[in-house]
Amino acid sequence: MALARTCKIMFTSGLLGLAVACGVPSAHDGTAALGVGGSPAGAGASASPAGNDLKFGADHKFPSGVTISVGSPASFRPSPSAYPQSPRGAAFDVELINEGSTTYKLSGLTVTATAAGNPVKQVVDTTQGFTGITDAGKDVLPGRSVHLTLAFAVPQEQTQLRLQLRPSATEPTAVTYCGPA
Repeated sequence: MALARTCKIMFTSGLLGLAVACGVPSAHDGTAALGVGGSPAGAGASASPAGNDLKFGADHKFPSGVTISVGSPASFRPSPSAYPQSPRGAAFDVELINEGSTTYKLSGLTVTATAAGNPVKQVVDTTQGFTGITDAGKDVLPGRSVHLTLAFAVPQEQTQLRLQLRPSATEPTAVTYCGPA
């Protein structure tokens, strides 16, 4: 009896923590207040793990001048040749614009994802066009942009997904997008 009650309390606490982490939009997360050019107000600030999560579709400009936008996830069923095998996948359009004064090396981009707090793997499904960052050696000149489509293995049921992007290992900040997938 006490074990069942403890499990319910822990489960409820976990859900509450997830709801807070992916919380309601505010002027601090870049979805309610937009600055000049449609970028979030305070976009140069570091994105903390919970308080500054962005909703899918928002732009984030890093101090280096790189602007990233991640579209809403699109659910799909991975083909039999996909790796890793998963009951469902979530695909994202990522737009990266180099508004800085130096060439950006796409090989520096790191993208990680978690579903309901658990790490999920990137899906490579060439049959459906999900090949990861195929142009990793590509340089993005100032004023140019690159479009990527990335996919991740997610549970069959809808879940809260967090996608964290860091444009390079030397970039002091990362941005996290959060929402249902």
